[in-house]
Amino acid sequence: MRAQLAAQMQTLAQSERFGAEDLQALQSMRLRALLQHALAQTDELRERLHSAGLALADIDTAATLARLPLLPRRTLQQQSARLTSHALPPGHGPTGEVKTSGSTGEPVTVTRTAINQLMWMAFTLREHLWHQRDFSGRLAAIRANLAGSAPIQAADWGPPVNLLYASGPGFAMPINTAISTQKTWLAQVKPHYLLTYPNNLAALLDGPDDGGFSAVRQIRTVGETLSPALRQRVHDQLGIGVADTYSSQELGVLAIQCPVSGLYHVMEEGYIVEILRPDGAPCAQGETGRVVVTDLHNYAIPLLRYDIGDYASVGPACPCGRAHKTLSAIAGRERNLLRIGKQRYWPLVGFHSFRDIAPIIQYQLLQHSEQLIEVRLVCATPLSPAQQQALTAVIQSALGHPFQLQFVQFADRLPLSSNGKFEEFVCLMRQPD
Repeated sequence: MRAQLAAQMQTLAQSERFGAEDLQALQSMRLRALLQHALAQTDELRERLHSAGLALADIDTAATLARLPLLPRRTLQQQSARLTSHALPPGHGPTGEVKTSGSTGEPVTVTRTAINQLMWMAFTLREHLWHQRDFSGRLAAIRANLAGSAPIQAADWGPPVNLLYASGPGFAMPINTAISTQKTWLAQVKPHYLLTYPNNLAALLDGPDDGGFSAVRQIRTVGETLSPALRQRVHDQLGIGVADTYSSQELGVLAIQCPVSGLYHVMEEGYIVEILRPDGAPCAQGETGRVVVTDLHNYAIPLLRYDIGDYASVGPACPCGRAHKTLSAIAGRERNLLRIGKQRYWPLVGFHSFRDIAPIIQYQLLQHSEQLIEVRLVCATPLSPAQQQALTAVIQSALGHPFQLQFVQFADRLPLSSNGKFEEFVCLMRQPD
């Protein structure tokens, strides 16, 4: 794996100097190989082509891929056997299963290959190198899916860094540890780099600083949508930046934030990423649409035009000179959209005014129906009737609809999902088929 990773990093160092046409040609070459394999080894692609009246030659480039009907998340969830390859080419094994968090309400299980693992490590290492991190420093991670419930200390940063570089020590703590304990631990570890989820970062910034951020040079966020407000808060309180990565468990690292512009560079060597309007047409620069991904390296379950359930905004050409397509923002999941009738909207909830009304530490809105929204709050002091009335007016005005609001207060921290992630707005209404 060390030799394979070193070779892949050399390849990526070359391709990131490609122009847009060269990147598209590389994608088309890899797409053709994947399509030929999928047609021979899966039932699903053959049926999808037939239903659309297409031949393989009709979609043999990245530019013509849009002719292929989308692969809905629900199809992957319910019909994975039809998507699974009967056999793999040499060198793609061994395989392993990845189970998503189910943050869309539709959990899926995806088989991934050794090549997928290699590309995940290569893009992760590329992100470290683009941001010029000092590997001799201390790295701390607060995240889910750690073994056991106790903090972990390692001699180095672990893979992929330790496969090619010497590094300082690495530390990790489970995300479901109490925030006060996390703060004490960070003050002891004094990391130079901290990786965590945005909601956990926001909680760490609340209250007095115990010295855990005193040595931090940069914060890395993964797993959730990073809001501009939180990024600004980190800058204002700590004077440092946040490097965000857009990834998914079933696909890997999709886009890396540029250290020059802050735009998200799509990892086009590994994926074809489309941002689509509701009618299926591609979004123009500045527009927000559905994220549709083709994984060019997963030969175990070929994910061709997979509708992942995310929304993102199309970005401009990056001033850094890299030709990779960009995303200007990751907007969130479909279930993070407000529903009124048959329409869906990005929910503006008026949070900028919340702390002017009451000492709100954390909030979350859950839409149960077209009439009812549950407002979950953590407050320094209980809400008074006047404060509740004022918040109701702000939220109803921001949402543009006279929802009935049900306020529920929590003593310490709002509950997280089973994977430790958090969403500020969740529509719990059943998604239409």
